Amino acid sequence: MPFPFQEDHEPATASTANRIDVVLFDYGMVLSAPPDPAAWSILRSLAGLDEDRLQASYWAFRHDYDRGALTGPAYWHAVAVDAGITLDDAQIAALLAADVDVWTQLNIPMVEWAGSLQRAGIRTAILSNIGDSIAEGIVARLPWLSGFEHCTWSHELFMAKPEPAIFIKTAEALNTAPANILFIDDRKENVEGAAAIGMQSIHYTDHAAFEREMRSRGFASLLDIGMAANEPEVSPTE
Repeated sequence: MPFPFQEDHEPATASTANRIDVVLFDYGMVLSAPPDPAAWSILRSLAGLDEDRLQASYWAFRHDYDRGALTGPAYWHAVAVDAGITLDDAQIAALLAADVDVWTQLNIPMVEWAGSLQRAGIRTAILSNIGDSIAEGIVARLPWLSGFEHCTWSHELFMAKPEPAIFIKTAEALNTAPANILFIDDRKENVEGAAAIGMQSIHYTDHAAFEREMRSRGFASLLDIGMAANEPEVSPTE
């Protein structure tokens, strides 16, 4: 198969001829699994809030956190004010650490596929809406993130998906035309935002559905390259 990756459709048309030079992953709910229930329970205990109150306050300021309008400590202060509680510095430090735990359970099939693409020589990158403290925590904890050619963390740019500018900035950082980027995200509005600036995009809901859509969209060879690269080698001693 030629590299960079070419779509499978034959004959090629104007809508199908774009090659894929980079596979661009979201982090949360694509490379990571859903929020870890045990870590979330710790957050709730540290904050002293019931489930509904924590859910409401946690998400109320998340976009500002992701956009870099709030630092990690400022975010938790905002959560506290919204929830009608006070948090001291030690509690905030514990909440920041627990919040990293919430988002470091892995979506193993997708992490393995990303790694196998890298071993096959296919360029990979990340574009994630993420606050500063979470980004620092996951980078410190997950050394395999260094295998991605580029990571766009939203807080560093003071913008977030689905703003068109963050997709454009990422394409520029990759020195790659948007049409030659395949973007994978769990949120429909982000997938639509990427498509609006010319990226090819897939809405990730679960891995079986993802594989079906990859094949239906003509990306079977790209999917299978990853799978082939991920097959374990048999040791001579086994």
